[in-house]
Amino acid sequence: MAAAHELVVDEVKIKRAVQSGIPLTITTFTLPHEIEVYVEQVLTIFLRQVDQEKLKDYVTYCVQELAVNAKKANTKRVYFTERGLDLANMEDYQTGMTTFKEDTLGNIGHYLQLQKDRGLYIKLIFQVKKNIVYIEIRNNIAITKIELVRIHDKLARSRQYHNLEDALSQVLDDSEGAGLGLVILVLMLKKMGLDEDSFDIIGTETETIARIIIPLEKTRLENLADLSETIVENVNSLPQFPENIMLVQRMINDPKSEMADIARQISMDPALTADLLKIVNSAQYMLVKKVDSISEAVKMVGMRGIKNLLYSYGSQKVLGEDTREKRTLWEHSYKTAFFAYNLVKNFKKDHNLMDDVYVGGILHDMGKIIFANVHPDLLKKIQKFCADKGLPASTFEDLSAGMNHAEIGGMVAEKWNFPEHLVHAIQYHHDPLSAAPEERDLIFSVYLANMICEYENGNVSFDQFEPMVLDNFGITSKKQISSLLERFSVGFKRENHKE
Repeated sequence: MAAAHELVVDEVKIKRAVQSGIPLTITTFTLPHEIEVYVEQVLTIFLRQVDQEKLKDYVTYCVQELAVNAKKANTKRVYFTERGLDLANMEDYQTGMTTFKEDTLGNIGHYLQLQKDRGLYIKLIFQVKKNIVYIEIRNNIAITKIELVRIHDKLARSRQYHNLEDALSQVLDDSEGAGLGLVILVLMLKKMGLDEDSFDIIGTETETIARIIIPLEKTRLENLADLSETIVENVNSLPQFPENIMLVQRMINDPKSEMADIARQISMDPALTADLLKIVNSAQYMLVKKVDSISEAVKMVGMRGIKNLLYSYGSQKVLGEDTREKRTLWEHSYKTAFFAYNLVKNFKKDHNLMDDVYVGGILHDMGKIIFANVHPDLLKKIQKFCADKGLPASTFEDLSAGMNHAEIGGMVAEKWNFPEHLVHAIQYHHDPLSAAPEERDLIFSVYLANMICEYENGNVSFDQFEPMVLDNFGITSKKQISSLLERFSVGFKRENHKE
């Protein structure tokens, strides 16, 4: 996403963000007119990508109203500080608000500069996640109890009105200039067919968040779901997961199996043996000496490591690397795996997790690789399905460009009887906060590794990283991401002899 101050709307990046569920972010300190115009342009393209362009005027009004309110909240902080008043104190609050509007409007440039000097931002976030459009306006101030009560009171009264005439006939408190604006906002939401649960103001210790939730249209969701299922059902045009690998997996899962028996079974397949030994001797495992036999490899890497290697190896054999597109996708997957492994090595120091994130990284984009394997017969079936259902051509284009690829990859992984944690690593690598708490270390690592790779390619900016994931790794700045990227890239090139 282009930085907001450049005022360049990048339609390709907006489309990519929608397809991958990556948040689009715009940050400003003073909300000048050119930023408001830029926001409207971004919103127009964003809503078009999710077939919600008809809501543009309503959504634009809501976003602009909330952004202005966020700016006023920031102005209030610097105004009260300058006057030595405590926002959390009711007496001080009433004293300050009697002169707030007149004083600040008469010298707005001064107060906007104070906001900028203190780093008080207004951050707008647009994201599609779990078939829902999330629109958030955040500012980095903690809302006081007094303010929150006042806002919720205004929202409660606003929900009683059915039209603007009803609202205007009432005496509205405009001491902060937000009363009527919130009434109109609630009326706009009603016109969009949204209920009161679709909007809320949330206060945290460090931020105030205004959030609007818009479900994607039911028809579009059904079309995407039906087409995804059709693709997975017809994925039989791809070979099934290799039986020799499934046999070894079953032996590993059998508590009665001996390590020697598992090693013997792997050794019966010369090609599998050679490939596994090559992987085990790679820089990933950093073994002190070269391993020459599978029995020794199993001892050194462990059952969990061998099991994971078999999943990634088998998937690569099934899906192939016979075209430039697939080689590019696998190259990204190898890099993501290497980065995820090193994230865990540096931040988590959990050997079992290191094995899991490596294979999770290799397999995370399986859904995209499956699309690269679409055979002519399957393509004809998909086109017939679209024609029979009357689906627009854009539905298949969205899927082939990457939308739903995490869900499709997860469904195929389930079909191939992958363990649940690997299925979820594929399904949630763009939606890490949906992961179960016990799987978050795995999925957060794969997500962050993938985002660092996308950051390296210029596809995402630092603002688009999920803050909760960054917090989990103790990362607080763009500089840290750049430093990790530099170190990991050097290591990846060294391992692959590309220097």
